Amino acid sequence: MSLNPARDSAAPLLSVGELKVHFSVPSGKLPWSGKTSLRAVDGVSFDVRRGETVGLVGESGCGKSTLARAIVGLAPATGGSVKLHGIETVHGSKRDLGVLRRDVQMIFQDPLASLDPRMTIEQIVAEPLVTHRPDVARADVRARVLTMLERVGLNAQHLRRYPHEFSGGQCQRVGIARALISEPQLVICDEPVSALDVSIQAQIVNLLRDLQRELSLSLLFVAHDLAVVKAISHRVMVMYMGRVMEFGDKRDLYASPAHPYTRALLSAVPVPDPTIERARRHLLLQGEIPSPLRPPSGCAFRTRCPAAIDACGDAQPQALAYGDETRRVACIRVPVLEA
Repeated sequence: MSLNPARDSAAPLLSVGELKVHFSVPSGKLPWSGKTSLRAVDGVSFDVRRGETVGLVGESGCGKSTLARAIVGLAPATGGSVKLHGIETVHGSKRDLGVLRRDVQMIFQDPLASLDPRMTIEQIVAEPLVTHRPDVARADVRARVLTMLERVGLNAQHLRRYPHEFSGGQCQRVGIARALISEPQLVICDEPVSALDVSIQAQIVNLLRDLQRELSLSLLFVAHDLAVVKAISHRVMVMYMGRVMEFGDKRDLYASPAHPYTRALLSAVPVPDPTIERARRHLLLQGEIPSPLRPPSGCAFRTRCPAAIDACGDAQPQALAYGDETRRVACIRVPVLEA
């Protein structure tokens, strides 16, 4: 990508430290069965630098979307911290939360369901601007809405239309315009292309890359398609059952994945060359994902890991530095596997 993210020495725009999102759910079918804790996000730490894209990948149910929603306050955090510009927002004041809501916006997975069917496109896109920038004159609001619509590939003819009159790709363009109209610094993209056709996916990814370069945006891009994540991200974070398995530079992670789970995910990505694809050795995971209500002891991945040993069940492995200081891997077996 032509946009260079801020150097490692610069203060990150977003810092997430040991963030936890636990839900209390019934432990049985009977009313007196009691409650148990579902650890959707269980101690996740990472940062997003200015002008960079951090990709977040993992199987369905690993906690990606819950983590994204917790950062913007749509899911209640049980513990940990979320700092924007160094300001704590999880346990911060209403003023601090106002800064978060203005400077952090979200693009949702289902483009049509995220738009109010009773509002026109003009009203939908203008709403965040009116809410967060009440100082903007009404005459300027429409001009800004039109400018933003043109930036995402729409025009003045679409202002008075309603969401049901648009295709999925056009609705997602409206969602992008709505997210960017208030001039945020960080945009969280929660699987923004998973509901779209492949050709439309490429258009939306290219649009996000262009807008990032023009507006100096930072992106947290959530997806389960590793090819899409590779195309747009600078760094990639791999999650499994609410925890970070590996986090590092995109080039290093894709070229030499360290964690067995990352290796399995990349092994499942097809190669468009039939000759190469037939010759590849695929790493197949055994068994099903454990229930988040009854996670295994120690490493959450050990019940499906081809390299697991008895020591993997003793304690949760911490995400420690691997290779250089910018890469972290949560696996006690990595030094042995690399030997």
